[in-house]
Order: sequence, then structure tokens, then C-alpha cells
Amino acid sequence: MNLTQDKAAQGIGILGELDIDLWLIFVRETNMMADPTVALVVGHAATWQSFFAFTRQGDGVALVGNHDEANFRRAKQFIEVLTYTQDVKPDLVKLITRLDPKSIAINYSVNDVAADGLTHGMYLLLQEYLEGTPYVDRLISSEQLVSKLRSRKLPGEIELIAEAARQTVSVWERVVPMLRVGMSEAEVGELIDREILATGGVMSFDTIVNAGDKSAPGHGAPSAAKLAPGDLLHVDFGIKLDGYCSDLQRLAYFRRKGETKAPAELIEAFETVRDIITATGRKARPGVKGFEVDALAREILRDNGYPEYQHALGHFIGRDVHDGGGILGPQWERYGTMPMQPLEVGNVTTLELEILLPGIGCVGLEEDAAITDEGAEYLCPRQMELIVL
Repeated sequence: MNLTQDKAAQGIGILGELDIDLWLIFVRETNMMADPTVALVVGHAATWQSFFAFTRQGDGVALVGNHDEANFRRAKQFIEVLTYTQDVKPDLVKLITRLDPKSIAINYSVNDVAADGLTHGMYLLLQEYLEGTPYVDRLISSEQLVSKLRSRKLPGEIELIAEAARQTVSVWERVVPMLRVGMSEAEVGELIDREILATGGVMSFDTIVNAGDKSAPGHGAPSAAKLAPGDLLHVDFGIKLDGYCSDLQRLAYFRRKGETKAPAELIEAFETVRDIITATGRKARPGVKGFEVDALAREILRDNGYPEYQHALGHFIGRDVHDGGGILGPQWERYGTMPMQPLEVGNVTTLELEILLPGIGCVGLEEDAAITDEGAEYLCPRQMELIVL
């Protein structure tokens, strides 16, 4: 299985679907400024200014600096590898003229960060290179192309995400018996991170830990706040394994003296969050728009007397934990057009929300799921019951 070649072939198919003649990826110093599509369809880093051209007819051409040539020829990712030494402009113009595209998709986007890899400076350079040719006026955004390519996961990609998710659950199962009252958020985070590294993967993002309501949920780093009886431990963590990411949230409650189970309000909130994930997973079918799935979650929260969460219900995951494409979120300006995109078979998304309980903590769960004709198919065992320690 060569996923880079398979994704390039998939991208060529999408070019035909969108009636785009040429997808042109322009990069330089990719170890410093990596376009998100390089790992997806190119497969190798490039140092000098380099162009990767995919046509709807199935051509794949790399135009790279002479010292990068060996890597690209060895990889056999491209049908043709062209090189230059001093000035890329003549070779670029020659290549574009030969291909003679009526439309050229380049990687800029106002909505999808995964399709926005072309810097403004490089865009100006590209315009300069094509000045005096008819092709300078044929540049269009690759947003639709890249969004579809990243969000339509191939079966091999889904299995890699699922394995990362399963390993994340395994990390949690190993960590739970080691949790103790008196541990700080930072200590819990270090424990989780150590177990993640033991899997052979890395953290797909900085691990988040909340000890009761002593710290605000979100993207903050674990603090020195310590777990105490009556605290709900909330963790948000994931693994990047073999190039693909997971993203889960899990919960454990520490009993107060004399308690035999968690407080009723915590159990009620946990079950509400869990059941919303179940309900929205059933609704998340092909053709349903992301904002419609998100709206169902908010409706159930309101019906049960809880306030709405202040983020999207779900984001697509893959090579990155926020992988671009659509989103299961409200029609807020910050999300642009992404919540309006219909779901498709092969999308892989999180389903996540929380209820904040004063004096107890963040009742947040998150699951990873692939979209099928029947709805969401969860990629690892869900947390269906509250852990009480």
C-alpha cells in the first residue's frame, strides 16, 4: 500500500469531477514552511522552489532543484521529474505552456487551512513567473479540491486512524489504575504522554488535563492544580501513529469520603453527553450538512436544561488532528463555509461536547468515527460508563 500514490490518484479523479485542468503545488524549504498537501500527495521534502503538477488526464510532473532530483526519481511518485539549477521560471513556463490548462488550482483558501499552504510571497512570485502568459489569469483556489481530497479517506487511511484511536484507548486503560488523589494535572499529563510514546507514536496535540473545576477546559497546558476527592478528571489527548491522528476525551471521578457512587447531577450530565454523541452519530449520514448534526446536539442540550458548548461538535481528523475539509459546527463566521459541506462516506470526524458542572468539573467526552451510509461508525471502544475511583 502506497497511500501517497493512492491519494495522488484520488486527487486526479477529483480534478475531473470539479472540471479543473491542473493542480499546481508550489513549495520551497518545506522543512520550514510545509504546505499541508506535501505529505498527502508529494511524499518528499523539497529545498529549492519546486512545483508539483497533477493534470486531470493523469499526468504527474515534478519540477525540482537539481539536488532534490534523486529523492523524487527514487520514489517514483511522479511520471516525469524535471530539474533546474539557476532559475526555475523558464522551465515552469515551458511546462505550463506544454500542459496548456484552462484552469490552474493553487493552494490558497479563506475557509480551509489545509488548502491554504501557498504563502502570499510565493503567490506573488508565481504571478511574476507567469507574467506575460495567458496562464496568470487562470489561477483559481484549490479549496474544493483539497477539502474533498483530505476529507474523503481511503480505507487504508481509516484503518490507520482507527489503530491510532485503539492505541489511545489502550493508553487510557493503562493510565487509569495509576491515577491517585493528590496528583497534579501536569503529573497526569506526563503519565499519559509517557504511555503515548511507549506505543511508538507521538502526541497528536498537547495533552489537556483538567482536575475538577480548578482549570478551564480548552487548549490550556496542564497546571499544578491537584486532584482532590469530589473532582472529575477530564483528559483530552491523542496519538499520531504512522502519520495519522486520533483525538479522544475521557473522564474519571474521584469519590468523596462516604460516597459509594458519583453525584446524581454528574451521572445525569455524563449520560446526556454520551447520549448526544450516540444521537448525532446516527444523524451523521452522507448528504447531511455539518451544521445540521451540530444543531441536533444543541437542541438536546437545551431540552435538558443545559447551556450550549462554545465550539463545533466535531472536526475532521486524519494526517492532522484538525485535518481540514468540512466540520460539524454551527454557522458561525469563524468557520466560514465548512459547516455547510454535506458529509460523505469516508469522512472521519470527532464527536465531542461538554457540560460544565461547578464544583465538579468538565463533563466532556470525545469519540472518533467514520461516516458510513448507516451513520457514524466508531473507530475504537467508546466510554459508555463513568469511571469512579
